[in-house]
Amino acid sequence: MKLITAIIKPQKLDEVRDALGKVGVQGMTVSDVKGYGRQKGHAEVYRGTEYQVNFLPKLKLEIAVAAGIADQVVEAVVKAAGSGSIGDGKVFVVDLEKAVRIRTGEVDESAL
Repeated sequence: MKLITAIIKPQKLDEVRDALGKVGVQGMTVSDVKGYGRQKGHAEVYRGTEYQVNFLPKLKLEIAVAAGIADQVVEAVVKAAGSGSIGDGKVFVVDLEKAVRIRTGEVDESAL
């Protein structure tokens, strides 16, 4: 099993969710997060005063999948979330040692 973590622009969520549904992903966790990378934030103007926004709003997606479809899931996220401009985000893939469905006690891939 793999745990795929993706950091994406908030406006790309619907496209990513649709793409993940097409490759068989049945669920994910979405969190509002803030951060920066090479983008380094941007300047905004509020009531005539310019100020620097160092942390940009992003969404963090966490998707647990069977190892066999992990590459398809990563490809779907990259394709759907990508715009070709700076700040599109990142995808991280790590091994998932164990998963347990609390309601039924199912473990590993059957719990996904």
